[in-house]
Amino acid sequence: MLTVSNYHYIRDDFTTPYPSIFGVTPTFFREQLLAIKEIGTYITPQELLTNYDAIIKSPENYVLITFDDGLKEQYLKAKPILDALDVKALFFINSINFIEKEVTLVHKIHLLRSQMSTPDFFDILKKFDTEGKTRLSDKEKKQAVIHYNYDDEETACLKFTLNFKLSLQEQHRLIQSIFDTHFDSNQVVNDLYMSEAQLKELAALGMLGNHTHSHVPLGYLDPEEITKELVTSKNYLEQLTHQEIPYVSYPYGSQEACASPVERIAKETGHQLGFTMERSINTGDEHPLLLKRFDCNDLPLGKNQKAFEHAHRLIH
Repeated sequence: MLTVSNYHYIRDDFTTPYPSIFGVTPTFFREQLLAIKEIGTYITPQELLTNYDAIIKSPENYVLITFDDGLKEQYLKAKPILDALDVKALFFINSINFIEKEVTLVHKIHLLRSQMSTPDFFDILKKFDTEGKTRLSDKEKKQAVIHYNYDDEETACLKFTLNFKLSLQEQHRLIQSIFDTHFDSNQVVNDLYMSEAQLKELAALGMLGNHTHSHVPLGYLDPEEITKELVTSKNYLEQLTHQEIPYVSYPYGSQEACASPVERIAKETGHQLGFTMERSINTGDEHPLLLKRFDCNDLPLGKNQKAFEHAHRLIH
């Protein structure tokens, strides 16, 4: 069986005027890697690719570490710890940060929310949405709380509104209208994301994967747009690194974001292993392009480590 742990931000200090950027410190990351080692055996991405059936169907618990979004802090803060512990991970990259030198929409939102309160953000949203289309029903509020289970209800509802009630065009228009008044986009791109040299090194180590071009929930797009999102990023990474990129991680990773025909198109575009954010252990019932992952908070030492314990009990 296979347990996958996923990470995003990793930095020494998460202090901002308004808490909105969450992750783990290098110290916690190292301690968690050691704790996870007690419950499973680390494998490399190549080992999973080469020995997929044996690993996924084994009664032994194998563990893979992944990172989404291609953040420079992952390379600078996490990779040295991985190297010291002789653990190889997968780092998933969005090509929009390199091809267009553009800050990913989700990071624009994180950065803005770090400088603005949630009520202030809602006030701007209300002025933008004069038709009230973003007003959430009671059912949607419950969905928001479930989907963003590490946030308070107000924050969960804001994230749900931005990501699921506005079209991509509407999101870009709203966020861009205020982002440039707070941040220098060029500086953010340089500071936040890995360099091409770092991508090349990761690829040479077999540790690079595709996170689509612009970090959008693929399941909401038409087939042509899904294909473009997958192919643009995969081609960029392969041309840059001269390495095959057989791994893909789907942005947001929810059931809706990975809905058909996402898995089929991922296969057609040359991907062999794909990762969702369905929180469970992989035992062989899942498709290789729809593998499950835990958020790092779900695993030992995490805020919700009982999620892994529950999944483990169900299997045994």
